[in-house]
Formats: sequence, structure tokens, C-alpha cells
Amino acid sequence: MGPGRMDGPGIELAHEVGRLIAEADCVLVCGGLGGAMGAAARGAFEAGGTVIGILPGASHADANPYITHIIATGMGHARNSINILSSHAIIAVQGEYGTLSEIALALKSRKPVVGLHTWDLAAAGCRDPNFHMAGTPVEAVNLAVFLARRDM
Repeated sequence: MGPGRMDGPGIELAHEVGRLIAEADCVLVCGGLGGAMGAAARGAFEAGGTVIGILPGASHADANPYITHIIATGMGHARNSINILSSHAIIAVQGEYGTLSEIALALKSRKPVVGLHTWDLAAAGCRDPNFHMAGTPVEAVNLAVFLARRDM
């Protein structure tokens, strides 16, 4: 999960996360558009992975070119619930308010969340045992895969 508009180092982080998810033989679930979603999807796709894009709109044409399975919802931001509930673990790369809402939905749903250069919930007084911070894409993906498999 991450912002729909991103550039520079964030794009590289998201791309690396996507690649590592595919290399871990996991499926990438994302919002299907650009920014962090597009970068992660490209990383997973280029590594031969499966990428599910859960789109906010009703048109398959809105999906980025790296999505292998498109789910068009016509639900706008409400589709974030589908993204979260369809995932076994969440990696939040940087982020804006949409990413923050996905983090909150995941924690409310007792899903593990790994933050990578994202919202500092501890500074805001949130001490949820399902929220973890990582410093690198490798650390984020390894932790997310461990937590997802532990909780399956």
C-alpha cells in the first residue's frame, strides 16, 4: 500500500518491495493504479509474479499495465477494505491519507502491517502489536511474509 502519486526514492522502494514479494512466491495485491501501486506491480510483474489490482473505478482500462488480474469495483476509496481483507499482511510504503486509512483498516482487522518510511504511529501514541517498522525493502518483505505465514 502507498500513495497514488510518488516519485524518486519512494518509487524505488515500492518497486523493490514488489520484486521481493514475487521472488518470495507471494501474490501482490494493490490498488492497481500508479505511484506506489504501479511501481510495486512493475517489480512483481518483471519478476514473474502475480499481481492483483483492485481498482477504485469501474473500468479495466484504468489498471496499470503490470496488473495480471483486474478487479474493477466502482467503489472509490471504499475499495481499500477489499485490498486489506484480501491480504494476509500489509506493507505500507511511504503514504498519504489513503495509506493511513489502509493501515487503520488493517489494524482494526488484526492484519499485520509493516511500515517502510511511512506514518510513525508510535509518535502518535499508537502501540499496536500488529504494527511493525522496517528499514529496507528486504526487511519489510521478510517480516511481512513471516507474519502472514505465521497467521495463516
